[in-house]
Amino acid sequence: MNIQIFGKSKCFDTKKAERYFKERRIKFQSIDLIRFGMSGKEFDSVLRAVGGIDNLIDWDSKSDQIALMKYMDDKGAKEDKVFDDPSLMKTPIVRNGKQATVGYCPEIWATWE
Repeated sequence: MNIQIFGKSKCFDTKKAERYFKERRIKFQSIDLIRFGMSGKEFDSVLRAVGGIDNLIDWDSKSDQIALMKYMDDKGAKEDKVFDDPSLMKTPIVRNGKQATVGYCPEIWATWE
């Protein structure tokens, strides 16, 4: 397994995800999403794995950008905006090759082991 955890330093669910893999002695790479973001290929892979941009956006965020995106129909514009501003993504984003999850999903990670 090649686990990558993209998260925000102050995100409680990101810390829970890291603890989940530590407790099971599964090696993972932790990446600060705000500081380093994602490469274009990683972003595309995650979009395919989670079923589109609407599943990647943190709709509960109080950001003005999120409020605007609720009314946008153009998926390409949403993808560009989220790629340029990773703080709009729901975290943690956990990747295992071509598989990925958004949010805290231990029931799915258990099937990866």
